[in-house]
Amino acid sequence: MTTLNRQTSPLLEVALNGSRVHPRVPRTPHELGEDARASVASGAQVLHLHPYDEIGRETLAAGPCAAALQAVRATCPRVPISLSTSAAIEPDPRRRRELVASWTVLPELVTANQGEVGIRELCEDLIRRGVGIEAGLLSLADAEAFIHSGFAGRCVRVLIEPLDADPQKAVAHAAAMEEVLKRAGISLEQVHHGDELASWLVNERALRRKHGIRTGLEDTTVLPDGRLAPDNASLVRTAAGMMTALGFDLST
Repeated sequence: MTTLNRQTSPLLEVALNGSRVHPRVPRTPHELGEDARASVASGAQVLHLHPYDEIGRETLAAGPCAAALQAVRATCPRVPISLSTSAAIEPDPRRRRELVASWTVLPELVTANQGEVGIRELCEDLIRRGVGIEAGLLSLADAEAFIHSGFAGRCVRVLIEPLDADPQKAVAHAAAMEEVLKRAGISLEQVHHGDELASWLVNERALRRKHGIRTGLEDTTVLPDGRLAPDNASLVRTAAGMMTALGFDLST
């Protein structure tokens, strides 16, 4: 039997929800708290989520954001939480900035898609309030704009997020974005994920390069074999198993 040399584990983040359709996508504060608990027990180290309002719409409003954060912190104390700031939730940059400025309970982190209009000003507001930035790169153009912006030094980590449906194209896209960052000398921690089935190949490539990964029902509803994932915890367990198989020590 071959004995693997155990390596310190890269980050495993879970994206609990979003606009993805799945029977177990958590939306209410209670559902988010319970899914967060199960995901952390399965190996997740950072929790990413989208709050919903009382009629079931994604929102950046202060009340639902506070309720979601408080519910998740009650079940997962000391686990960092990242909220979305996606323009898909509020497309008007001015209104989005106003909503985020109204937050009364702050997350540890936000994801901030660097290709969106007004994102830099929004990030500046949040940094001043002590919130960390996960800089989202959805395309090669985003990556190139990010390195020219000079903003990398103010971010906690960078998310490599190719959205190509074809797994091989997604892997190549992730590689191209990573190469742009490497050539620019940007050494930020990286967390990689893709979309649906392609996400698993993007995850595997990232782990082989000792980068962090993200999984969860925002990113994929299927397991690596194409079967429907039962819930977020099952996706996290699968990702953790992939990490263990590659020789990472999840206890670290």
